[in-house]
Amino acid sequence: MTHYLYLVRHGEHQDAEHGLTDGPLSARGRRQAEAIADRLSGVPIDAVWHSPLVRAAETARAVAERLPSLCPEPSSLLFDCIPTGMTPETPAVFEPFFGAVTEAEIEAGRAQMADALAAFLVRKQGDVHDLLITHNFVISWFVREVLEAPEWRWMTLNQAHCGLTVLAQKPGRPWTMVSHNDLAHLPFELRTGLPELPPV
Repeated sequence: MTHYLYLVRHGEHQDAEHGLTDGPLSARGRRQAEAIADRLSGVPIDAVWHSPLVRAAETARAVAERLPSLCPEPSSLLFDCIPTGMTPETPAVFEPFFGAVTEAEIEAGRAQMADALAAFLVRKQGDVHDLLITHNFVISWFVREVLEAPEWRWMTLNQAHCGLTVLAQKPGRPWTMVSHNDLAHLPFELRTGLPELPPV
């Protein structure tokens, strides 16, 4: 008896290149959403929750088209957020990131993530398959929590658009990470959303 939690970052949205915070999926984002929907179509998903933002809702709808028995539900616990600020252990290289982040935003993000973990990272009876369609930082926080990594480590965990992360828990055992940012369902041209690294 295992509780599986599938975490998917939304598809690419149209306004990302213009710096806008939300918008419908781009043409590439729709293809990404269709690909993850196909990947999950053979999984006995019991429930789907998604961030209320348009890009996440449209990704959830693509999944629901492959799994018509499901009715995706929006959850404010899955909004993107900043769950921590600088800590004594945070490498100084991350300090510029927090320059425009207020203490109020950090406090709200921390509270939201505490509620999200309490709501979704909780043992359920029987074989359960839950799907969360959310944002990069939210998935990073869940993974960091399961790995019991230092708080600042969420900043080093990144997910591609429609990448698949799977967490699982068996009775009497801690949560484990089955896979992280699995992109097997995405052809190379659809693998977007990861930070660009300098050439080696």
